[in-house]
Amino acid sequence: MEPAKSFRDLKVYQASREAARSVFEYSKSFPREERYSLIDQIRRSSRAVKAMIAEAWARRRYKAAFINKINEALGEAYETQSWLDDAFDGGYVSREKFDELDRRYDAIGGMLSRMIDRADDFCKHAPGTDYRSLVREEDESPFTDH
Repeated sequence: MEPAKSFRDLKVYQASREAARSVFEYSKSFPREERYSLIDQIRRSSRAVKAMIAEAWARRRYKAAFINKINEALGEAYETQSWLDDAFDGGYVSREKFDELDRRYDAIGGMLSRMIDRADDFCKHAPGTDYRSLVREEDESPFTDH
């Protein structure tokens, strides 16, 4: 398997992006009186999962920072499950939709937990690395494509 070159290559990012899209679609049918409470909160937490994964990817130079952001993503995933409980309890989501989304966030939580356990596999270099002394690989451009 080829290593990820971007946070978008991570299966956990792809899963959290799709789950956030589903939460957004399902929350469109919630009652209007929930607009500034449940709807905003569940959308925010579901989107924060993928945002924290992206931020962790950018901070993987430092293992502690990487783990912190992945841990925050895990917290947002569990927060989303809590908001799903409220949506189910309020009768805004069917048992079938609730179970589907809850399973998705359980799987995302499992992937995030494994990322924390295997942080060394994701982080670029050991702590204390002097990045000024690293030699760039032949095919690696010092400039980005954008």
